Amino acid sequence: MIELDRAQARLQNIRSVQPILSALHTISLGSWQAALNQRGRVQGYAERLEALLPVVTAHLSTKPSLFPPRERGGRPEGTGGVKTAILVIGSERGLCGRFNVTVVERAEAYLADQKDNVELIVLGSRVRRILERHGHQLAWSGALSITALPPFELASHLSRRWLTSYEARELDAVDLIYNAYRGLGSYEPTVTRLIPPSPPFIPPASGGDRGEEISTIIETDPLSLYTRMIEQWTATRLYELLLESASAEHSTRYELMGAATQNADHLIDELTLAIQTTRQRAITQEMQELAAGAGLIGTRNR
Repeated sequence: MIELDRAQARLQNIRSVQPILSALHTISLGSWQAALNQRGRVQGYAERLEALLPVVTAHLSTKPSLFPPRERGGRPEGTGGVKTAILVIGSERGLCGRFNVTVVERAEAYLADQKDNVELIVLGSRVRRILERHGHQLAWSGALSITALPPFELASHLSRRWLTSYEARELDAVDLIYNAYRGLGSYEPTVTRLIPPSPPFIPPASGGDRGEEISTIIETDPLSLYTRMIEQWTATRLYELLLESASAEHSTRYELMGAATQNADHLIDELTLAIQTTRQRAITQEMQELAAGAGLIGTRNR
């Protein structure tokens, strides 16, 4: 009877958890697809910016060097060596396996190889807690939304602040460490340099079969326009990587919640069968005892 009570209690618990798992599975699917769709739109916008950069650059009197790569020793005296800001992107929620542990392991391996002055920045409370437990000092940490995708305003704010520090020679580089999306439930911890900005060069468009260069009229200051476009491209690039990390997170959670839902279904079937079998045995035994008491079965002594 005790085993039957335990099985019934366990079955009730699993049945109460099953709708939650199913809901998380559905929500993860929606968030995963939303992140992929938004990332596709952002990539299209970045490609249009990249196509316009050569057109604007052609109107500059000198080769643009507003955001050149900085060599060692290029910072003012008394400011120390090369300073690199490292942004580690994790998640705000759990139930995504080793998603946060993997990116922390990559970040710690990266930090172990760094000999420069490093400023550690974190997005996602899960990664923040792991790094703090491991004894790392954080210069700044931020939270990600639990119910929505990362906002573009976050990427714009961070990139603008970093570019301002870079121009003032207070910062030499910004590296991002995140889980790159590789398909359903698959990701790869990756290190990407965001600053100095390095948009791909696209040759200016040409018209006709004669290859004549298309003349473009720019009514504003070309250098100001170029600066604004680089700032926008950097923010867009950061936003794209935030969405890629979100795609990896939600696809992993979708896969894990799907497996958990299937396991719950199997356990419910097994426990239901076990309970029914136990009840049938108990009923059969009770009927045998009643029949024996009534003298309907048993060995008769003559």
